[in-house]
Amino acid sequence: MDRPIQDDAMHGPRCDLPLETQEVESHQHVRRLMLFFAVVYAGEGIGQTGRLIAQPLNYFLKEVHGWSPVQISAYLTALNVPWLIKPVYGLVSDFLPVFGYRRKIYLLGVNAAALPALCWATQIVAPSELFIVLLLTAYAMAISSTLCGAILVENGQKFSASGKFINQEWLWFNVSSIAALLMGGQLVQRVPPTSALHIATGLVALAPSAVIVVTLLLITETKNTINLGELKKSFQGLIAALKTPTLWIVGLFLFFYYFSPGFATPLYYHLTDELRFSQGYIGILGSVASGGWIIGALTYQFFFSRLGLRHLLNLSIFLGTMSSTSYLLLSGEVSAAVLYFCSGFAAMVSLVATLTLAAERCPSRSEGFAFAILLSIINFATTVADLVGSFIYDHVFTRNLAPLILVSATCTAFAFVLVPLLHLGETRGASICWPSQQAN
Repeated sequence: MDRPIQDDAMHGPRCDLPLETQEVESHQHVRRLMLFFAVVYAGEGIGQTGRLIAQPLNYFLKEVHGWSPVQISAYLTALNVPWLIKPVYGLVSDFLPVFGYRRKIYLLGVNAAALPALCWATQIVAPSELFIVLLLTAYAMAISSTLCGAILVENGQKFSASGKFINQEWLWFNVSSIAALLMGGQLVQRVPPTSALHIATGLVALAPSAVIVVTLLLITETKNTINLGELKKSFQGLIAALKTPTLWIVGLFLFFYYFSPGFATPLYYHLTDELRFSQGYIGILGSVASGGWIIGALTYQFFFSRLGLRHLLNLSIFLGTMSSTSYLLLSGEVSAAVLYFCSGFAAMVSLVATLTLAAERCPSRSEGFAFAILLSIINFATTVADLVGSFIYDHVFTRNLAPLILVSATCTAFAFVLVPLLHLGETRGASICWPSQQAN
């Protein structure tokens, strides 16, 4: 008789054991997951398009091919398409296990496929050909990220550790980002644009290699076979969840929270063309921002995790609004370093708050799909926001950064109005109580 599809991404504690033994096993299980998330997201801190390869790619397109901010933003937007369809990957992994595994085989397969693509990228100079290869690697990383998110949601809900896991992920993402961004800046500063890009893509191959190793060593997923009856029930449960307003209220909030005209690409042009910062120092600024993310993660771990989610969201909106507005004070290298650090701190608090909100709202047995939907909404909002910001910067404000900063800060502050719509409880540890669930 076929075994039903189970909820666990990894073996949890056995319920037939004494309570103390279960607690020990739970603690060990969480520790293994913490190590897994640390290594995987350290790899993403190197491998994502916005990390090690970001500055070499921007500089390559700007200097070698003479592209404008809108052209570069459109190029990067197209590379973000794989991140916008993450629900597809989550749906497949939730309901179609490979050799009995819902996560592990997929993780190994997509990361193994990314390695030759990255090696190929080190030989390419044409933007069109480079786009194809980077798109393939973006698909691999997006699928891998979706599967890791499913593991996080499944185990975060089981062990009441969603915020802890999310904080661990992004702490190590930014630890590795510091090294990656510094290295990207130094590559652009010291070698020709094409060579800098090729070296960066070669180093990015470390990311999928790391995921393969920790998946083999740390993921002990329960093997399942497809039971059509259980599969039908799971699918019906997913459809029912999608018909309820809860998930979509959260999704709408996340979209409006993250949709404010971004100025990341315009800021790069402003630093390069107006303030005449060296490429090496711009790389250092990226690392300074990652330092702010790290301090934000540590601050959350020791202080902000005690806040209810409503207060945490309001705090994150306040910090985001203030950090955006403060870019009006940008005048030189010292002010830039302070502003980048503060924006990194604010961004980390915002990310933990919103991803905890997303993780807690995912229905059981379709965690990968539901969490991916909410993350895709965030990715779509931020991608479109950067494209809109670059367009406004180029064609409305005639490359004047100050009014774009004010528009961005105003849109961020608008999220204050949306928080009451979530009807969040004030339980510590950032848990969520919807009115219909408070009696349970």
